Amino acid sequence: MHVVFDDTAMVAAGRGNLLASRLIHRAHAEAGWYLYAPACALVEADRARPGTAEHFAALPAVTVLDLDLPATLAIASDTTWAHAHTRYAATPTPERPEGAVVATVDPARWTAQPVRIIDLTP
Repeated sequence: MHVVFDDTAMVAAGRGNLLASRLIHRAHAEAGWYLYAPACALVEADRARPGTAEHFAALPAVTVLDLDLPATLAIASDTTWAHAHTRYAATPTPERPEGAVVATVDPARWTAQPVRIIDLTP
């Protein structure tokens, strides 16, 4: 299972959201679970709740996704980089042919997007 945290999910995890904590624990304890934090979403999460980026990036089960050239080209025309980078990270790749699921506490933000979500709303 591949899960990309959006900025709202990262902030929720920093505030002790139980569902986010369970995902983090599962990725740490069970094989086959992978968590990703897009760099642009980390920035937005840290703006909303200072310290979130450092905390989330330090988690051993989380892979921070850099804003590389293909990601930059894919998100450049979007209005919000955090949302666009998260969407880009969830799209299928050779390593993740099924793509990834987006963890969020704002599912309405993703309704018109071609991604699957995990609603972390308590």
